[in-house]
Order: sequence, then structure tokens, then C-alpha cells
Amino acid sequence: MLKRFRLQYLSKLQCRTTSINQLKQLHAHLIANGLKSPSVLAKLVESYNAVSSPQGTHYAYLILNHFETPNVYLLNVLIRSAPPRQSILVFSSYVSNENIIFDDFTFIFVLGACVRSDSASWEGKQIHSMILKRGFLSNIMIQTTIIHFYGSLKDINLARKLFEEMPHRNSVSYNAMITGYCSHKERNSVYAKEGFVLFREMLIDNSGAKPTDTTIVCVLSLISNMGVLESGICLHGYIEKTVLSPEDDVFLGTSLIDMYSKCGCLRNAFSMFNVMKERNVLTWTAMMTGLAIHGRGEESLNLLNLMAAYNLRPNEVTFTSLLSACCHSGLLEEGLLLFHMMESKFKIKSRIQHYGCIVDLLGRAGHLKEAYEFINEMRIEGDAILWRSLLSACKVHGDVLMAEKVGKLLLKVKPTVVGLDFKSSTEDYVALSNFYASAEKWTDVEMVRWVIKDKGRETRPGCSFVSI
Repeated sequence: MLKRFRLQYLSKLQCRTTSINQLKQLHAHLIANGLKSPSVLAKLVESYNAVSSPQGTHYAYLILNHFETPNVYLLNVLIRSAPPRQSILVFSSYVSNENIIFDDFTFIFVLGACVRSDSASWEGKQIHSMILKRGFLSNIMIQTTIIHFYGSLKDINLARKLFEEMPHRNSVSYNAMITGYCSHKERNSVYAKEGFVLFREMLIDNSGAKPTDTTIVCVLSLISNMGVLESGICLHGYIEKTVLSPEDDVFLGTSLIDMYSKCGCLRNAFSMFNVMKERNVLTWTAMMTGLAIHGRGEESLNLLNLMAAYNLRPNEVTFTSLLSACCHSGLLEEGLLLFHMMESKFKIKSRIQHYGCIVDLLGRAGHLKEAYEFINEMRIEGDAILWRSLLSACKVHGDVLMAEKVGKLLLKVKPTVVGLDFKSSTEDYVALSNFYASAEKWTDVEMVRWVIKDKGRETRPGCSFVSI
């Protein structure tokens, strides 16, 4: 009898139940019939969390409290399916409970929640310490999740140290470390090279770890950052021989288009685009971005019209690429029309990157006053990047008065990322000083240099590298 009830409730929970009232009715039936099957309750917990509301998470938490002895299986399901911040709070509420013993999955899921959360670095480090104290570090999946956690924090050196300490590694471990290198934007060329070297080590690793499609996509991104076409061609050949034909996989094909475009081989990017059997919006956007990088704006705009014939709608990233193409090709009227079409026709809300493209477009065309008014009339506050773009345009067109006005505003703008105040403001002072120097206003140059010295700022020397 209970088995029949269990199957009935599982069947109902498998349906796409979106109403919390329906879930509460099913929950009441379970209590009335005395059904405490872990599989049914686990599905109910997942369904409550799928409602995506605090009330749903609250009822999921009540299911755990219904047991006199906490059930670690249901706790793991709750941590895995709840929103990241709620998952961490649920875990912390059971840390001091002596009636429950965490298992490997508990730590894997809660660390995964820390990765997904934007502000859980301290909690993740505490969980790492707890894993060490309780002797769970021998689990390869826990080790991999810890590496992924530190990689998401951009602490690549610590992540690599933990990776090197692993006695055994699998494909997931390598993917976590390579993804960490791939996602690091600071010193991206340096870390891209280290990530690529790690991939080569993976190919000769005796542990049996083999690259997956995730590995290949990340490594292609690393090669794009390095800009080394030869490595990209070699990896393309490796994909053809050992993984699968890239034209059959939309993600691999799109990554190859991006790699060839950024490595300067637009012909190969077009060839891959043309032979792909399936193209999504990311594929079209990657091709448009490649054309934009190479200053072929009109061809990029033509792809937008062709995209509509395949019943695909552009997204906000697509429009960023198209507006960038207009900037690089000097298509002022087309860019302004595209900006207005984005909201009026495609119902895509303008973001800071779109505004930045318009400011750059107007600045390149010499419409400095219009660019200045455009920033002031934006419905969102202009950031330092917009003002720097306009300051650069002032330097190109030799508008001293506008440059002074923009420079003073730029120095008052607060950084959008915590920790960049010192670095960004120093560069802004240097940019203003360089502009005064180009205008031969040496008294102003001396004044700005004195401010830099008085504030204890240090200018970073420029550098470049050549791939041999």
C-alpha cells in the first residue's frame, strides 16, 4: 500500500508543479498518510526550491526539521537545490548539531554553493578548514571542488598548489584548474600560457585523464587570449582526430570561430562558420565579433539581417559586437540607428557596454560635445571607462577645453570594482598629464605630476611581449 502511494506521489512531483499551494497540498497528503520515504521527500524538497521564493525554501527546510534525527541525505538535497546563500545558511545551522554526520556530498554541495555565490569567500575558506579537520580531503571530488572554489576567487596560485598536491587526478580535476586559468582576466596572457602548458601535461598524464569537450572549449579560450595561431591550428587538428568533428558540436564550433578571429585568421573562422550544421545566437555573435575586430563592420551588420532568416533573435552581447563593429568601421549613422533599434524593435535594455560603444563611436567621429551630452543624459550613471574613452577622443581631436572638463570629472568617479581605486585613479592622472603634454601645457603637466607624487601614487611602466 505504501509502495503504491509512494509511486503516486513521485509521479505527481515529476510533473512541472509551479504553484507552492499545490506542493503544500501534496505535502499535507504525505503527512496524513504517514509516508516518510526519503526519495519522495527529496523530490518534494527539490520542488519547493524550484519555486524560487523564500517561502519555498522555508517549507523545504521544515521537512528536515520534521525528523527527530536529521537525515543527511535530505540535507544534501536541500543544500544542492536551494539558492546559494540559503544553502550556506542551512549548512551553518547544522554545523553544531551533534546528531548529524556530514558526508562527502555535503561538503561538495556547500562548496559548490560558495562558488555560485558572489560573496561567500570567507565561508568557503572556513568550510575548507572544516574539511581538513574532519579528514575528508582524500576524496578526489572534494579536492576538485576546492580547486574550483579558489579558481572562482581568482586565487590561481593557491588553486594550483592544491592541484599539485593531489595524489590522483581525473578529467574533472584538470577541467577545474584549466577553467580557473581561463576565467582569470588579470594577467590573462600569462595565465593563458600556464593553462595551455597544463593542458599539454594532461595529454601525457599517466593517470588516464582525457580531455573532454569542456576542456577543449576552455583551452581554445586560452589560445584566443595568447593569440598564437599555430597552437590553435594544432588543437583544431587534435579535435578532428580524437574528440569529434567540430561542425557537429555547436559549442566547439563557436569556440573555434572565436579563436581563429582573435588570432587573426578570419578566413578559417568563416570556413568553420559556414560548415557548422547548427548555429545558435552565440555562434552568430562570435562571427560578428570577429568581423568587428578586423574592421569589417558592414559585413557584420549583414549577418544581423541573415540571422533573422534563421529565426534567431540577437541578445545584448550580439548588439555589443555590432556596435563595436560600427566603431571600428566608422559607421556613425548605422551605429546610432542600431542603438535605437535595440530597444524599440528587439526590446533589449541598453547596458553600460552599449552606452560605451556609442560614446566611442561619437568620439571617433569627432562629435565630442554630443558624446559629453550623451553620457550626462544616460539613465544610468556613467562609469570611469566612458569618461576615459571620451578623454582619449579629446586627445585625438585636440580639444583641450573638453579634455580638462572630462579629466576633472573622471578623477571624481568612484570605481565600480572594490580594490581598483588606487590603480585606476593613478592611470587617470597619467592620462590627463599626457594630454596636457601633447597640448604643450607644461605648467598643467607639472601640476598633475605633483598631485600624483603628493598622493603617493606610483605609475606602472608599460610593457609588451612578442610570441616567438
